Amino acid sequence: MDKRQILERCKKEGVRFLRLTFTDIDGIIKNVEVPGTQFEKALDGQIMFDGSSIEGFTRIEESDMLLKPDPATFAIYPWPTPYGKVARLICDVYNTDDTP
Repeated sequence: MDKRQILERCKKEGVRFLRLTFTDIDGIIKNVEVPGTQFEKALDGQIMFDGSSIEGFTRIEESDMLLKPDPATFAIYPWPTPYGKVARLICDVYNTDDTP
């Protein structure tokens, strides 16, 4: 599935939130959730988070990190939420200089 297909499916299925998941240094799943207005930015790998808030990632001085999703991992969660449908993508974590 590519970016265009994911955006179309989200629109068709009424997905309101996209959960960008990744694992920390201990293998514990973490996520950043973005609203529909940020889907395109998320699929382009432009969503940043504070890496210093995740155990073992980075020091506070170099805390900005990027989430780059793997489109093949796109899935819409089958259970309802009070806020609408949620989908997820599994991401790789990158530094702002584009190094893993």
